[in-house]
Amino acid sequence: MNDYIVEIVLVEDSPSDAELTIRALKKNNITNHILHLKDGEAALDYFFGTGKYKDRDLKQKPKVVLLDLKMPKVNGIQVLELLKANDLTVNIPIVVLTSSKEDPDIQRCYELGTNSYIVKPVDFDAFIKVVTQLGMYWTILNQPPK
Repeated sequence: MNDYIVEIVLVEDSPSDAELTIRALKKNNITNHILHLKDGEAALDYFFGTGKYKDRDLKQKPKVVLLDLKMPKVNGIQVLELLKANDLTVNIPIVVLTSSKEDPDIQRCYELGTNSYIVKPVDFDAFIKVVTQLGMYWTILNQPPK
């Protein structure tokens, strides 16, 4: 695993959306400490120290998780449910960043404890602006619990 503390965990199966998100965060000097996980299964391995992350220090927590919903293996709602139900991960801020505007998805995510639900803008410039604002708020302005 990397020798730095991860500030943002991006759980996103779309390579183009992941690349745009990472590029926006780095270009605007939000953070260089981003971990991109390509599906929900990898996210659960990371957060619970299993699989290839079995030696990870579980005390190291990111400032925010950007979570897509529609993913293979384990979907974002399942990831959200497991993270918010566990004492190790319950206080990690999770922002759902997805293309789903479906009301049942929005409702369920808030019931499970998401901190925010953002629908990905289709327009490139709007997407970059949203990601930059998200990164700025969660890594610089937000005061997490100690």
